[in-house]
Amino acid sequence: QVLLVESGGGSVQPGDSLTLTCAASGGTFTSYIYAWFRQTPGKEREFVAAISKSGRNTDYANSVTGRSTISRDSGKNMVFLRMDRLQAADTAIYYCAADQGGGYTFSSLVGDYDYWGQGTQVTVSS
Repeated sequence: QVLLVESGGGSVQPGDSLTLTCAASGGTFTSYIYAWFRQTPGKEREFVAAISKSGRNTDYANSVTGRSTISRDSGKNMVFLRMDRLQAADTAIYYCAADQGGGYTFSSLVGDYDYWGQGTQVTVSS
């Protein structure tokens, strides 16, 4: 198993940037794929970005493509999500997720992930 703790959220203005951090512990960091999801009250949890075990492959939701970067650091056992040009629509609780996977490189499906962090709030307002 692996424990995930998100941090780095906060309140920012439109156009600002944020880097979210997911600290992993209790497992072998490189044995998991990781992803970021976000959720607004009353709505379904939606996919944001994912990264493979090697870190060589990434995937992004259309809503964040071109202005977001997911990365992982095996030395620190951390996963990051850098978001630029933030807008009000990006306001949500952001969750880090992990899975040992199987035959897939990464996944954008909530049901494919076994481990979740507690979430960190991102609020974008002027």
